[in-house]
Amino acid sequence: MDRGLFITLSAVRRQLAAMPSELYLLRLLHARTRKPFPAETLWTGFQLCRCAVIRFLRLRNREGFDVYLRPYAENRNAGYILLDLDLAAPSILATMRAQGHQPCVVVQTSPGHLQAWVGVSETPLQATVATAIGRHLARTYGGDWASTDWCHLGRLAGFTNQKPTRRQASGYAPWVRLLHAQSGLASQGPALLQAAPFLMPSPPAQVAAAACKPPGACALTPAAAAELYQRFLSRLRIPQRFPQPDWSIADLWIAQALFRCRAPAEQVHAILRLGSPGFPRCHSQPDDYLARTLRRAALDVEHARFLARRRAPCVQTDQDP
Repeated sequence: MDRGLFITLSAVRRQLAAMPSELYLLRLLHARTRKPFPAETLWTGFQLCRCAVIRFLRLRNREGFDVYLRPYAENRNAGYILLDLDLAAPSILATMRAQGHQPCVVVQTSPGHLQAWVGVSETPLQATVATAIGRHLARTYGGDWASTDWCHLGRLAGFTNQKPTRRQASGYAPWVRLLHAQSGLASQGPALLQAAPFLMPSPPAQVAAAACKPPGACALTPAAAAELYQRFLSRLRIPQRFPQPDWSIADLWIAQALFRCRAPAEQVHAILRLGSPGFPRCHSQPDDYLARTLRRAALDVEHARFLARRRAPCVQTDQDP
């Protein structure tokens, strides 16, 4: 057995042992074309740990395919919450452990980028519950909101990260390293499950529908959309604070401001599509980008309103019993 194969096999076995499941969903996605490899998707842990399978995956990895995986429980979450910690502080894992959200698996996807799997339940979770817990953890620890869906896949350790933006100065792809692997549930897992109903401020129902509507679904003209975008840009003082703004972040902030003003989701969708400078810029899937931005903005606003209602004092009147 060659040394590279042994190292990958050992990393895969340790990761799967720390997040045990009857089945795993495996996906190979080409880093440049974003096209999936037509391979079997469901595997047992025993199958994934066979040398022949590891050789196959290593070959596909060399061809530019990234290797992703998650524990599988049909249309439910298997009890593991993925937290994507891009550019996380070195102390973030210690903070998670101190607060009872200790991960069972921590993977370094590239230098400075971590993914943590937090076990919260031995039985499968409803999709809405898992997503709510994932968003709560992402908000608490500065995780990536785009990776909080209940069915999001994480990287499998022992392979390389083929994303062009993650290439090292030498030109080589960085290894996906397993930093921690220990099976077990987070000590505050039961508390997260109990709090899940309070962590689910549903976004306005029209947001999902608006994200799927064609550009002409709103009567707003491009000139009017651009004027509204610039108006909110000035209201938030984004050009003054950020001479070279990240327009994806600006889109999110403006969508939040529009939702706080009770703007219809269709109008917010049109303002971003028609008014955001240079849109779609570098987005290969602009409709998906807009849908994710609107969902996150709506969730942020609804969550803020939810917290405000909880903090509001209970005012007694003469009619109170």
